[in-house]
Amino acid sequence: MDRVGKSVLLAGLFAAPWVLSPYDLSLVGRFLALALPSLGVMWVWGYAGVLSLGQGVFFGLGGYALAMHLKVVGLPGGELPDFMVWNGLTTLPWWWAPFRSAFFSLLMVVLLPAASATALGFLLFRRRVTGVYVSLITQALALAFSTLLISQQGLTGGFNGLTDFTTFLGADVTSADFHRVLYWVTAALVASVVLGTRWVLGTDFGRLLLAMREAENRVRFLGYDPAPCKVAAFATSAVLAGAGGALFTLHVGVVSPAQVGVVPSIEMVIWAALGGRTNPVGVVAATVVGNLVKDRISSALPDAWLYLAGLLFIATVLAGPALGRWRTRLRGRPTSLRPEQEVAYVR
Repeated sequence: MDRVGKSVLLAGLFAAPWVLSPYDLSLVGRFLALALPSLGVMWVWGYAGVLSLGQGVFFGLGGYALAMHLKVVGLPGGELPDFMVWNGLTTLPWWWAPFRSAFFSLLMVVLLPAASATALGFLLFRRRVTGVYVSLITQALALAFSTLLISQQGLTGGFNGLTDFTTFLGADVTSADFHRVLYWVTAALVASVVLGTRWVLGTDFGRLLLAMREAENRVRFLGYDPAPCKVAAFATSAVLAGAGGALFTLHVGVVSPAQVGVVPSIEMVIWAALGGRTNPVGVVAATVVGNLVKDRISSALPDAWLYLAGLLFIATVLAGPALGRWRTRLRGRPTSLRPEQEVAYVR
């Protein structure tokens, strides 16, 4: 995306609160929240070269961590969430109790995805599991996670998830003023991630990450261990997904297993691919525009979106590498790195 396109996108984001209706502003805000996990896919796939199809797990961890706080903070002392009462529970589970604290909940929005991704990444990348095997394992985890949430109805709300929130940090989450402020917070966080990503790519870690993506074996031959870099990129992508899940929960007012399964995880990959996979601004634009199109299609033809998403995913997988090489040639850059260039990247 050229400078004109970036300027137009930035101007549109800042002008949105004054030109859009409250409903449309809410839509753009929630789609900006979805841009965070797409940026996470860009980190782990576009920069580290690892295609994860399970980002919905980390999105769900962040969303449920905040939703648990929103659910219990509005209850009088001693009362239980409605779905627990319906399922015969008489006391609040011990692991729900700490989520009465807003600070603890916000901390878990970051720590739960980061710790999970770090542990999983260490197990995978230390054993040099790569390629399609990582994709299959992460996709299976997304399916298992959504199934677990559905099966534990008395603890997680089951298929319906968690909803009916009233306040957050003392503010009414249903008010127009709250959603206007939430939009600005979401837009500011997305902009910070875009700028931070560009800064990190200019550091030694960023150059090492790109060199590892191009030729991992040669980077290993130069004396660098790719595993810690992959784990760091994977954990970063998980943190972004968790933050996106928490913000999306605030925008929508609900979090459910339908938002954390295989299909949402694949959609995150689609938006990252359509945005250029390594272009942060393009990924944000593709996520927002793509979800606006999805919203219109789903409203007019509810059953058509799944077929279109499938076609987009297939087209992305088949045409993505060719488009990447074409874009590289237009920029006058080599499509692959020579050994001496890899050394320069690492240094």
